[in-house]
Amino acid sequence: MMDNFKEDIVARHSTLLPNILYAISWVFVVIFGLYALLLLQMLLMTFDLFTLLMTLVSAAACVLLFFAKDQLKVEYEYTFTNGSLDFAKVMRGARRKELGSMNVQNVSACGHVAHESFQKFLAMKDVARKNWFLNRDGNLFYFYYVKENSKHMIIIEPSEEMVEMIRRYLAAGVYQG
Repeated sequence: MMDNFKEDIVARHSTLLPNILYAISWVFVVIFGLYALLLLQMLLMTFDLFTLLMTLVSAAACVLLFFAKDQLKVEYEYTFTNGSLDFAKVMRGARRKELGSMNVQNVSACGHVAHESFQKFLAMKDVARKNWFLNRDGNLFYFYYVKENSKHMIIIEPSEEMVEMIRRYLAAGVYQG
């Protein structure tokens, strides 16, 4: 028997703004880092509480920007294998973070976000929503399921080929269009 396997990698349609922001964040990482070093040097000459506070704030800003800049170059990876769907977030094409995995047979409802059923599930109370997509104008698809008495909704951006593969593994009446 042949395996049903499909992998989709979703990137931003327009990368101009994220690339500009990425470059600007690098500039500010260097500026805050050099400013923190300058303040540290001043602090070593004469101790001042205000200088200590400014040193800590600029060093913290440098570190936070250093780690946050990777969020600007993100891709999502969806892997479908025989009814199992795995989700991952790839930052800068180097760091990979596993987001989760699900068996599509455990899904209560799914379909395209443009379908009216999506609004019904979105309006439900206490639904934990996970947005694992990059392009709001993309082919967005949702999964609604209940796990451990908790309602969940995952919104992704798969290809039509992957949607067709997923539909083959769904129970009757789960696909909402």
